[in-house]
Amino acid sequence: MALEPALRQRIEALLQSNRVVLFMKGSPAAPQCGFSAKAVAALDALGVDYTHSDVLADGDIREGIKTYGEWPTIPQLYIDGQLVGGSDIIEQMANSGELHGALGLPPPDRTPPTINITPAAAKMLRDAIDDAGGEVVVRLDIDKNFRTRLQLAQDDPNAITAQAEGVRVQFDLAGARRAQGLTIDWADDARGRGLVIDNPNAPAPVRGLSPAEAHARIAAGTLVLVDVRPPDERAQAAVAATFETLDGDGLDRLRALPKSTALAFLCHHGGRSAQAAEHFRGLGFGEVYNIEGGIDAWANDVDPALPRY
Repeated sequence: MALEPALRQRIEALLQSNRVVLFMKGSPAAPQCGFSAKAVAALDALGVDYTHSDVLADGDIREGIKTYGEWPTIPQLYIDGQLVGGSDIIEQMANSGELHGALGLPPPDRTPPTINITPAAAKMLRDAIDDAGGEVVVRLDIDKNFRTRLQLAQDDPNAITAQAEGVRVQFDLAGARRAQGLTIDWADDARGRGLVIDNPNAPAPVRGLSPAEAHARIAAGTLVLVDVRPPDERAQAAVAATFETLDGDGLDRLRALPKSTALAFLCHHGGRSAQAAEHFRGLGFGEVYNIEGGIDAWANDVDPALPRY
């Protein structure tokens, strides 16, 4: 199918104006498919600046870029106006170091991470490998939010391989750096029954905070309160303390705070604030709280004069 001249000009103008362009579904902050998420993760791990084009927001570009590069799927990465490929190729090149070279970056650090596997976990993993025929390795993926997935997989020559207790564990390039010092254990206790991964590099989990504790820390200046409710709810009942909101540029303003800033999130009963707290934990904030019971509990514990709704 021929590409209309006007559409070709739009695509070429975008590629000429930006050295690195990712045509994807959604945005880097919110990819709308797993393949686009993989491509974003690979580029983010390199710390490279790039422009994205959301093909879901532009049907002409969505179909036109497939014709332009004679590549049938999305995402697509272009560097210096040249098509690199889709998510699998991007990931492979990132892991092998080829993508660093294409972007003019220094070669990546491929030093295997130091990891620990307890004897109980090692026995379980070796048994699983033997049951699978012995030709597989342990694959451990750690995304930018430190969500971890462990599985058995075929040996990948481009992966970074660490070894502990006779068990080979493979990582992609970004995951290897996030894995330094982690421990794989086998649990059969209050945590449940199965493998447990303790990663000292992961942000601390979101913790609960009572309204009274939050009130005291806000007064002491050691906590930033964020009310995630929309303006109409805050108009019905708002705490008598300084707080931030997500209105307007509030989200960007909070993201720009030092990652050491202590943040506490508040909503009506604690559900929406828990989601917001997890989001900021995923951004790398190390001290994040959810105010238990929300403003309803605040009225009980701190300010009985607050209206209920």
